Amino acid sequence: MKTLFKNGKIFTSNRQQLYAEAMLVEDGVIKWIGNDPADEKSETIDLKGKTVIPGIIDAHMHPMMLAEYSKRIACLPPRVNSIEDLIDEISEAAKTTEEGGWICGWGYDEGKYAEKRSPNRYDLDRGCADKPVFLVRSCEHIRCVNSKALEIAGITKDTPDPPGGKIDRDTDGEPTGVLRESARDLVIPFMPEETEEQLISALVDLGNLLSSQGIVAIGDMGNLHPGGNYDYYIKAGERGFQQRVTMYYMWDYFDKDPAFDITPQLMDCDARIRIAGLKLIGDGSISGRTAWLSRPYLGTEEYGMPVYSDELMESAIAFAKATGCQLSVHAMGGRAIDRAVDRICDEDDWTDGKSPYLRVEHLTEPSEGAMTKAARKGVAFVSQPIFEYCEIETYKANMDEARLKTLYPMRTILDRGVKLCISTDAPATSWATPSDPFVNIKAAVTRRACDCTDIGQEQRLDIETAIILYTKEAAEICGFGHLGQLSPGYSADFVVLSDDIFRVDADQIDQVYAQETWINGKRIY
Repeated sequence: MKTLFKNGKIFTSNRQQLYAEAMLVEDGVIKWIGNDPADEKSETIDLKGKTVIPGIIDAHMHPMMLAEYSKRIACLPPRVNSIEDLIDEISEAAKTTEEGGWICGWGYDEGKYAEKRSPNRYDLDRGCADKPVFLVRSCEHIRCVNSKALEIAGITKDTPDPPGGKIDRDTDGEPTGVLRESARDLVIPFMPEETEEQLISALVDLGNLLSSQGIVAIGDMGNLHPGGNYDYYIKAGERGFQQRVTMYYMWDYFDKDPAFDITPQLMDCDARIRIAGLKLIGDGSISGRTAWLSRPYLGTEEYGMPVYSDELMESAIAFAKATGCQLSVHAMGGRAIDRAVDRICDEDDWTDGKSPYLRVEHLTEPSEGAMTKAARKGVAFVSQPIFEYCEIETYKANMDEARLKTLYPMRTILDRGVKLCISTDAPATSWATPSDPFVNIKAAVTRRACDCTDIGQEQRLDIETAIILYTKEAAEICGFGHLGQLSPGYSADFVVLSDDIFRVDADQIDQVYAQETWINGKRIY
């Protein structure tokens, strides 16, 4: 069946034809787009002057975590503004937690708490001492647990720091309950796993949320525990989950598994659910002071920390070359970025050319050398404007004023010719609705934090570029075929907006929302 959408302001993300007034869709595919309605018999939908953009693609998020977190304590504003508030929430959760169960929460950020410090085991013990408590920091790289959880995991003052991780300790050497980077793996094996039914149901609910936000496709950047999510998405799809998904498997958990493989069929760019490749964690976060920087954190001699070993990097490269899959590396700080780019840019592109063979995630302070090499070798950068926007309190504590304005230099990255897209890393942000694309776009366009702090006006993106990075460029970096722009031959995945995002004041971009979301020419929201 043919459907003509007309009388709209259609932004295509195709730089050869950025705007159109009408488009013809047949069997879920765009057949024609232009400024005069096609002269064909078809069903007609009057857009009534509304602004349309391609479906949004969040190239870097953790959907399974986001889906699971909906059932946990949200440790951030507006409900939790202090450690005392957090203790109250834990106390309430303890009343309904069955014997043997764990009390879990997500999103805590000491910068947003009245006490301006991280919670510790003793704080959590005040909320509940007889059941284990496990909280995830907003950056996802740090955990805070109570004394009961430490006891269950057997973590004492004599427990050594694991490779790529750190157990925070007090002046007596006792664990404080704060576990950084790979130290989380000392506790996670003791936590009860959610059932398959619970995970699939939560994923279907998440799909509905994403649809309401105009998100038509996502990059699943891996679990922070063993296992993959492919089968969950297939089963969730049978129950109504409609987004396209490209997945990356955390290599830490598979490098010793001789049976692990990614076949060409699983990497099919036109498949709705596909596996793109592997991911390595190169360092941590700015707000958690674990990103491996080129210059030290404010007022310290600390540079952060590297995470993966050279051996793990080499085995990941060998696997990726053998299978032709992508390699993704989490690298925020300059040292971590240089380490990944310097090593992998020594290799020639090992993929089929449909997507970059290396994508680097986060990119707080890329060096000129890293940008030059990335541009020359076709390496992609995936950045998150939302980080500095919503975590500004801890960024101010960790960086001086001048340095704040040079972090996440997206304008410079583009000017150097590097392929770039933007995403949220949801739920790894201090934001109540972490997958909201419009606040993320606002952050890229205004370069002002949520408290109005100037975070680098020279690095502002124009609104058209920001949306192209969130659609066309995101699709290409993730390896999605025929997605990301409104052009003939592409899937009719698009969003009808509440307002003209190209004309509203930049400070009001986060007030824009998806009125309708269409996938394959069908309205799903």
